[in-house]
Amino acid sequence: MKTAKQFFMRHFIVAPVSFGTYFFLLLATGMGPFAATGVLIAMYLGGTFTIKQLQLHSTVKQLGMTRSEYQHIQLQLQEAKQKIKKLNSLYGQVRSVQAFRQVYELSNISRKVITIVRNDPKKFYQTEQFFYAHLDSAVELTSKYALLANQQLKEKEVRIALQHTRETITDVTQQLESDLQDALSTDLAALQMELDYVDVTMARKKKLLNSKEEPLDDRKQANE
Repeated sequence: MKTAKQFFMRHFIVAPVSFGTYFFLLLATGMGPFAATGVLIAMYLGGTFTIKQLQLHSTVKQLGMTRSEYQHIQLQLQEAKQKIKKLNSLYGQVRSVQAFRQVYELSNISRKVITIVRNDPKKFYQTEQFFYAHLDSAVELTSKYALLANQQLKEKEVRIALQHTRETITDVTQQLESDLQDALSTDLAALQMELDYVDVTMARKKKLLNSKEEPLDDRKQANE
């Protein structure tokens, strides 16, 4: 979301300046259209590149990362998205409802992890095994399962291999769920701290209200 916002912001800033300069050169200075177009392209590309670098600098500063760290994480996110595309391409090849559900779970969990890390790149370090190993295992196993499922001859060895592969995919799904839990762990901890704070605050307010009501009750009993 932030990346898309920055993209539109760059073009929103650069477009009016570039085209304004273009028409000024054509109408006010009499510059030829080819030369003016060259200036337009140079200004547009140069302007968007400069603003992009400034945005990148601001982003990595806010995150407390180096530029190389941030770019490495973005690369891992792009590669993970490509792996999920490959995983999704296997839907029509698994040829069983159970396997279809497994592929859906793998894809769904993986997309959630990627979304979390894209929104908060620092969470990459909580989910490194997802990017470096677990997602690769999910794609590789599902590809092998699809290959076996499309064999015309379903001999005993093939059926055993299919069953073993489904069981292994289940284990990989659990690994991905653990990765998702790791990605959410800091958010859950922060939420629990907030809930604990609210509970303590409410308890103090309740105790304070009760202490204020007690003297009034004592006076009422004395008058009676």
